[in-house]
Amino acid sequence: PTWGPEDQFEVLERHTQWGLDLLDRYVKFVKERTEVEQAYAKQLRNLVKKYLPKRPAKDDPESKFSQQQSFVQILQEVNDFAGQRELVAENLSVRVCLELVKYSQEMKQERKMHFQEGRRAQQQLESGFKQLENSKRKFERDCREAEKAAQTAERLDQDINATKADVEKAKQQAHLRSHMAEESKNEYAAQLQRFNRDQAHFYFSQMPQIFDKLQDMDERRATRLGAGYGLLSEAELQVVPIIAKCLEGMKVAADAVDAKNDSQVLIELHKSGFARPGDVEFEDFSQPMNRAPSDSSLGTPSDGRPELRGPGRSRAKRWPFGKKNKPRPPPLSPLGGPLPSALPNGPPSPRSGRDPLAILSEISKSVKPRLASFRSLRGGRGTVASEDFSHLPPEQQRKRLQQQLEERNRELQKEVDQREALKKMKDVYEKTPQMGDPASLEPRITETLSNIERLKLEVQKYEAWLAEAESRVLSNRGDSLGRHTRPPDPPSSAPPDSSSNGSQDNKESSEEPPSEEGQDTPIYTEFDEDFEEPTSPIGQCVAIYHFEGSSEGTISMTEGEDLSLMEEDKGDGWTRVRRKQGGEGYVPTSYLRVSLN
Repeated sequence: PTWGPEDQFEVLERHTQWGLDLLDRYVKFVKERTEVEQAYAKQLRNLVKKYLPKRPAKDDPESKFSQQQSFVQILQEVNDFAGQRELVAENLSVRVCLELVKYSQEMKQERKMHFQEGRRAQQQLESGFKQLENSKRKFERDCREAEKAAQTAERLDQDINATKADVEKAKQQAHLRSHMAEESKNEYAAQLQRFNRDQAHFYFSQMPQIFDKLQDMDERRATRLGAGYGLLSEAELQVVPIIAKCLEGMKVAADAVDAKNDSQVLIELHKSGFARPGDVEFEDFSQPMNRAPSDSSLGTPSDGRPELRGPGRSRAKRWPFGKKNKPRPPPLSPLGGPLPSALPNGPPSPRSGRDPLAILSEISKSVKPRLASFRSLRGGRGTVASEDFSHLPPEQQRKRLQQQLEERNRELQKEVDQREALKKMKDVYEKTPQMGDPASLEPRITETLSNIERLKLEVQKYEAWLAEAESRVLSNRGDSLGRHTRPPDPPSSAPPDSSSNGSQDNKESSEEPPSEEGQDTPIYTEFDEDFEEPTSPIGQCVAIYHFEGSSEGTISMTEGEDLSLMEEDKGDGWTRVRRKQGGEGYVPTSYLRVSLN
């Protein structure tokens, strides 16, 4: 159907104006929608920026936890999601707003041109109609004048009193009026014929063409507006795959949270390496105390044996948070052998016959230093960091020294590579002088050599500190190394391994100077029980560094040696391995590259 036959010029004018107004309203809607998307994306980015960690990952211990890593990944996915919202806003702004605004301007110009053409045609038709009316009125007037003149001439011709001249004059006037009426009639007929032709052209040709143009314009506008509606959903569909990937990334981040691994990371970050404390002695104040005649008898047992415990044995560091203490190995005599109470069928322990006042004196001497040591574990807020990290617990000190050593080795290797590159460049300059002056490289080579020497000294310094820290960790192992499940106390019927006791005594005498605190060094008698029942390996590992297992319970290994993994690191930095040629023991976990079965 066409609009041509309908004479609804005003209706079409209102309809086309409404269509253009609707187009402008949609453009305004999309523009405000883009502003909403941009504000949404901006707020999302600000939110992500607010919750992202401020410190770099390498300097933030919390970044090692899977929970923190997953949260950071979710924030990154939200940031990517915000980028997709910005892309939607950009596509809508360019493909909808700008293009439809331009198209709307073109439609308004075209509509204005068509309606101007229609109004000109209407004005021409109205002008023709006015001319027709004028010619019609003139014809009517001339006809009345001619009829009046004819009546006057006829009356004078019948009047006997009228002169001949008056009669002739009246007849001439009537003939003139009749001629003028005839001319008006011919003019009116011509004007009527012209108007009918113009009116037919207006209604059957000119206006239908204008209406067809307006119809085509309006249909094109509606089609383009429908396409603009489609662009709204198309802009969303374009980002759906990326948004789906963002959501999938959030799901993967949620599934990546590993509580067990985070617990292990926490252990690795904060384990101190301190030895576990022994049991607290029972203070029995209910027994009557018989004072000895002299102060020299307070610390002497009734059977005359020397007192084993002294102030030095109470200097071991207390374990924080008051956890249940692990049973300590059987005590040794001053000569390195077990006490008689530990021997089968031996005499009763000399402690059973001791004087209660001596026991109380011993307890009073042992408890106070233990509390002081516990306070020393907590540390003060004003602790000053030292270059060798001696202000840290032993295990943390070993880790930090290991990190510094690896960093210095990397810097040293970088300087060595740079020196080699400078040497090669110098050789090229010497062979082809046009490429450069070899002397210009001497300052850089000298600086590189200076850096290499400085880094070598630092590597040696950190290696010495690391070796000292390793020995300190080993000396504090005690119950920490014997971390396997074992009975509360060793059976009295089974005598301790005298060879291991002897080696422990030799170790104590060789590694530490004789002092009061030296008597409290942990004795590694638990390793004999650890290796009583051989188990199958749970994986393989390769030694990255050489390790000399000089302490009790450890085992030596060479760099590159393949080992069987018998037990994983339980959080104290030591791993139990077995050598192919036989023998099991503990080695530092950081010295291994482990692969589990």
